[in-house]
Amino acid sequence: MTYLGFLVLYVAACVTEAFLVAPRLALAAARGAMGRQPPSFTSTLDDQRQQQRQQQLTTGPGSSASVPSGAPASGHSTSSSSTALSNAASNAIPPNSFHNSSPDAPPLRRHPPRKVCLMVEPTPFTHVSGYANRFQEMLKYMKKAKDDVEILTVDAKTKPSDLPKEFCGFNIRHTQGFTFPLYNHISLTMDLPEMKGARILETKRPDLIHVTSPGFMVFPAMFYARVMCIPLVMSYHTHLPVYGRNYLGFVPGVVNVCWEVLRWVHSRADLTLVTSHAMKSELSANGIPRVDVWRKGIDTVRFQPRFRDDEMRDKMTDGHPDDFLMVYVGRLGAEKRLKDIREMLARMPPNTRLCIVGKGPQEDELHDWFRGTNTVFTGQLGGDELSKAFASADAFIMPSDSETLGFVVLESMASGVPVVGADAGGIPDIIEHGKTGFLVEPGDTDGYVECLEKLRNQKFRDRMGKASRNEAERWGWEAATSYLRNVQYEKALINFHSRAFGGFGRPGTAGMWRLLGWRFRSFMKRYVFGSTSIFSGFWRRLGLRRRAGGRQQGQRREDGQGAGTVM
Repeated sequence: MTYLGFLVLYVAACVTEAFLVAPRLALAAARGAMGRQPPSFTSTLDDQRQQQRQQQLTTGPGSSASVPSGAPASGHSTSSSSTALSNAASNAIPPNSFHNSSPDAPPLRRHPPRKVCLMVEPTPFTHVSGYANRFQEMLKYMKKAKDDVEILTVDAKTKPSDLPKEFCGFNIRHTQGFTFPLYNHISLTMDLPEMKGARILETKRPDLIHVTSPGFMVFPAMFYARVMCIPLVMSYHTHLPVYGRNYLGFVPGVVNVCWEVLRWVHSRADLTLVTSHAMKSELSANGIPRVDVWRKGIDTVRFQPRFRDDEMRDKMTDGHPDDFLMVYVGRLGAEKRLKDIREMLARMPPNTRLCIVGKGPQEDELHDWFRGTNTVFTGQLGGDELSKAFASADAFIMPSDSETLGFVVLESMASGVPVVGADAGGIPDIIEHGKTGFLVEPGDTDGYVECLEKLRNQKFRDRMGKASRNEAERWGWEAATSYLRNVQYEKALINFHSRAFGGFGRPGTAGMWRLLGWRFRSFMKRYVFGSTSIFSGFWRRLGLRRRAGGRQQGQRREDGQGAGTVM
């Protein structure tokens, strides 16, 4: 198909779908305005989790995680003891657990190499986040499996000359995009007008398309997948209803509209991947089919306690290294609920410090919000500096209730630093309350302060930090990628081949249409064309007439030939 033909068909499909989905969105908004909210799996677990926490607080989570009575609740005694503790913890941990694999993960190369088109926004190559780490680690192991991956992404904020051209030997192509108005730190795209995705797919003919969601690139990916009959995998990384509530909460029914959009988009995927079991349950409860969990992984070499650093700690505490240090690492946005930390900080003893690492659209506002408190902003860090920032803290604070997984939580645990996180989204999939960290209801300031006070006890903190590290070591990226390419991609291919009409129907419709066709043919053979059908007399008469007509034509040809011979 020519470029112009693709463009016309793409625009026509967008306009048609817009007209079809508009009434559904309007109805969802009206329901939301009337107070009818969609089901939330996480909210149904609130009572159960609350009971579990109350039981643990009453009986204690176990002898290994209980605070000893009479133990001092101080921060750090001296720098030398901190260094000794760091070295001891580092020696007690296996030096390289990066290749640990889950027992049910198949061998990485169980299936032959595949051709994959990865369509990802925002770019994971210049955008720093846990989401970016996931895709970079995935590509490293897909390279090891000898898969052929073509990458299409967008980055409207970086100079074209500075854009990366390849990663792990895989080509990276950048399409034109725009800066998202509500979140000006990321770039999104509809792959217009260049339609580079169509060119990649026509040239490479991949076995499947893997696209990120939510975003705008998912729409051209849906179009390309159906027009070219290619299996489509969507991975869900940002919980759209929560972002809609935080950024567009003034719009009536915005949460219902977000769910309606998600249902419309993800029902067209052969497989939707989410990053936690809680998110899988919530999407399934809201009518999204074919959802599976993309397993978590962590680089336990890059993040480990040996990166604890006195110089970094001095910087993070503004010259007070013996104070109790809380840290947050990640994007600075309204959905992270970072303003909640100020009240926690105010209720803690005066020798409590907070360090915020990262950047984002709310950065300037947060500088003003925390002015006059014991807070240090370091900006965005990377490499060894980031590893040192994680390992040099006493506690990691995560008030966000919008995390689909929370990679920074895993990175803190791998660094041996206990986490106090929100009991929402994907975080409960990572933390075992009272053993490897603490879970607190979002917005419960008293609950956060209570858990942070426990972590001021150094012996308790060290034990929980070691348990956190042991938990993080269970998750390797090779096992996660092996399960992705050998099990989940295969599942998507099976779902695609179960579609009717060469991939245009819904998954599971091919068998139904084959059965319907067989029944139709049987009906026609028996009741229309059969010897005992009600039309049998008609067919016999028609057959006799055809035979008689054939004999007459043959006689005329013979007569004509005879006449020619006589002449």
